[in-house]
Amino acid sequence: MISPDAARNVVGIIGNVISFGLFLSPVPTFWRICKRKDVEQFKADPYLATLLNCMLWVFYGIPIVHPNSILVVSINGIGLIVEGTYLFIFFLYSPNKKRLRMLAVLGVELVFMLAVILGVLLSAHTHKKRSMIVGILCVFFGSIMYFSPLTIMGKVIKTKSVEYMPFFLSLVCFLNGVCWTAYALIRFDIYVTIPNGLGAIFGAIQLILYACYYRTTPKKTKAAKDVEMPSVVSGPGAATAAATGSVVSVTVER
Repeated sequence: MISPDAARNVVGIIGNVISFGLFLSPVPTFWRICKRKDVEQFKADPYLATLLNCMLWVFYGIPIVHPNSILVVSINGIGLIVEGTYLFIFFLYSPNKKRLRMLAVLGVELVFMLAVILGVLLSAHTHKKRSMIVGILCVFFGSIMYFSPLTIMGKVIKTKSVEYMPFFLSLVCFLNGVCWTAYALIRFDIYVTIPNGLGAIFGAIQLILYACYYRTTPKKTKAAKDVEMPSVVSGPGAATAAATGSVVSVTVER
């Protein structure tokens, strides 16, 4: 019989793969930015939020805060690199006003993280206390990021159309939430369970909406239009990335 730790590692590795895919979902957006050498109307906010989320989860998963969480550190460490790359590209092709705003937000995030790290390490001297403080912050910011898909879900209900909510992206978000929730439940971790449980619930709602409104969605024609679809990677996957999440450029045929 497989041990709980082995099962947890397997589920965590699967979660890493799924979360990595979500981190890469905005690549078409940045490919477009690089080709046009212009950020157009795209905003850096989702990537800045995901960067902070990743930093918090990396800190949460290190041994001096929450031992035996290497898979949490690995995927969010990758997330830091990916989001940092996105932000570098965004900075490169942004006007000065947007660059200054990005630098200001990054500065605030770094000061905040430094305060959290020093505050936790100097004031909390047990793994339990450190995990609780950092975990609460992760749950707070991760849960906020999961509210971004509500806008898209509201639009689906209002228009009775799923053209702005791609099925594959909704499915992957659902699987990501389920996978990390299962990971957290095998060796119970409430701080990982809450944001990813929310992710699984929101993902399931998106899939239900897709089933309800797929038939009433206007058929595709030849003209194409680029839209933005928020994709949240939270919990150990950041960002959930994720929100929040990230923004994915989706081409909708009309």
